[in-house]
Amino acid sequence: MSQVAPVTAVPAAVPAVSPREERVGLLLVFLSALFWSFGGAIARFIEAPDSWTVVFWRSLWAAAFLIGYMVWRDGFAGTKALFRQMGLPGVAVGLCFATASTSFVVALSYTTVANVLLMQAGVPLIAALIAFVLFRERVSLATWCAIAAVIVGVAIMVSDSLTGNVSPIGDGLAVLIALVFACATVITRRYAHVRMTPATCLGTLIAGTFAATQTSTFAVTVPDMAFLFAFGALNLGLGLAFFATGARLIPAAFAALLGTFETLLGPVWVWLVHAEVPSARTILGGAVVFAALLVHIGLEFRRQRRPLKPGVTGVQQPN
Repeated sequence: MSQVAPVTAVPAAVPAVSPREERVGLLLVFLSALFWSFGGAIARFIEAPDSWTVVFWRSLWAAAFLIGYMVWRDGFAGTKALFRQMGLPGVAVGLCFATASTSFVVALSYTTVANVLLMQAGVPLIAALIAFVLFRERVSLATWCAIAAVIVGVAIMVSDSLTGNVSPIGDGLAVLIALVFACATVITRRYAHVRMTPATCLGTLIAGTFAATQTSTFAVTVPDMAFLFAFGALNLGLGLAFFATGARLIPAAFAALLGTFETLLGPVWVWLVHAEVPSARTILGGAVVFAALLVHIGLEFRRQRRPLKPGVTGVQQPN
């Protein structure tokens, strides 16, 4: 942005950040999507028959990692203070992540992975609309174009698997996943002054507690426990830590857009690790998504490098 908007144009709860902070936020959100994208490849190694057992242990390890990370960074007193200070926004974000993780498991019992992925492709659009309608966070034309391209690319990727069988429960839960993740992204950006790492930790605790009431057994083999540790601590926990830190520094639509890298990279790791060769449509759709994201990120960096006009401060309005 080249002009400083009137005071009333920017909600007080969406503080401006410097171009350097925006770039850091961009990197952290990308890293969250990168770590989340390993989930499918790790899950293929786990042989536990009850999916709720997997959810329980994954959530437990993720919570343990996040608590350990906060204690290492802020100490015991600081960690307790973070939980107290997150307030209702943090509780809301925690409930969003808990709802998304549990709904994903249930949705797969009623509908295909392809349908769920296709619904999740709408997260950037939902986040952009929520941020614009509620908080007047402006979305650039380039971001809208990138969102449209991502939706088209993901649609191509999953079109081989679409069966046409509609399950109101499964597809309804898939829509719910996209909605709550978009809400979590917008809340994190709106309350950028609130550290959301404890909120994500709360989400894993809620999900784990719910899974404990649904599972038939907690017993797993030693190899499964090793993979569950990676699945929870690194794939979920570290990804959540990156997301909670980075999403508050960049516009909600952009954060959700970067999250699409999870959908793009997930099949690649399964292909490399488990030799599950993706279809031609998956490769084509992935190329569309990858190109859209690269072009948009390149435009963002170019925008940030533009010199400010004389008399204009370095404070930018959220785009």
